[in-house]
Amino acid sequence: MDPDFLNAFIQPSTLDQFLTEDAIAKGEKRKLIKPTSSNNPKLEELKLFLTEWINKTLKEEHIVVKSLEEDLFDGLVLHHLLENLGSLKLDVDRIALTEKKQRQKLSVILEAVAKCLQLEESQLKWSVESILAKDLLSTLHLLVAIAKHFEPTLDLPPNVQVETITIETTSRGLKTSNAVEYITENKGNREAQSKDDAFDELFICAPDKLDAVKKALLQFVNQHVGKLGLNVKDIESQFSDGVILLLLIGQLEGYFLNLRNFFLTPASTMEMLHNVNLALELLAEGGLLNFPVNSE
Repeated sequence: MDPDFLNAFIQPSTLDQFLTEDAIAKGEKRKLIKPTSSNNPKLEELKLFLTEWINKTLKEEHIVVKSLEEDLFDGLVLHHLLENLGSLKLDVDRIALTEKKQRQKLSVILEAVAKCLQLEESQLKWSVESILAKDLLSTLHLLVAIAKHFEPTLDLPPNVQVETITIETTSRGLKTSNAVEYITENKGNREAQSKDDAFDELFICAPDKLDAVKKALLQFVNQHVGKLGLNVKDIESQFSDGVILLLLIGQLEGYFLNLRNFFLTPASTMEMLHNVNLALELLAEGGLLNFPVNSE
């Protein structure tokens, strides 16, 4: 057995849990927060913040969450949260009492989350099984992703990181690896990146040249979206709903955006935010955006 496995756990009961024959199936991997990080003040701050955010959001529905992993595993709170934040109508029962029903319910909910956040399966940091197993790391990743998508101005505690251990069963026994994982983004890196932004420098050092830059950008945009019969006159207002930005990306990258993936005529702030989030994700995937942008 890997000696790191023994050193990673403080509580014998936790160790015993993973030494049982059926705790981890052969070839399966489990990533866990090390006990050395479980009392991390920043982690506790994030847990408290998310708990209070959920309770405030669902106050009118008289739902009170005390423990994130214990109260969210069956899908009931997640169901209410998504309906409240995103007006999503999910075709699942309100209450699932059996493990089979809970698994089915979580599958529908998490599929809706992945679709809403435009995430591929390989990008997910949670799963039906991990949420059902009351895994804290997966639950935190899920809640942070939901919060950032539906309430991008929410001031999540930054720089929350934990030490993790990944456990895998092999023919030779248990294999482990250690890592440090961020749950919320590194604010220090973000601030360092923002200092190097060329447009920030333009606003500060050469505001007299701003109109000339805007004119050049407008000309560039119309050169491409003009092929679609569109004409942009005001960058600030006409880019706010994400439609022009998405169509521009499609023109520049040479691909067609499926109209089912975004709202061509958004009728609400939520639909506009969906469009902008999709545009930012496409830019990030294309390697054109290497720093966070507030979609709102």
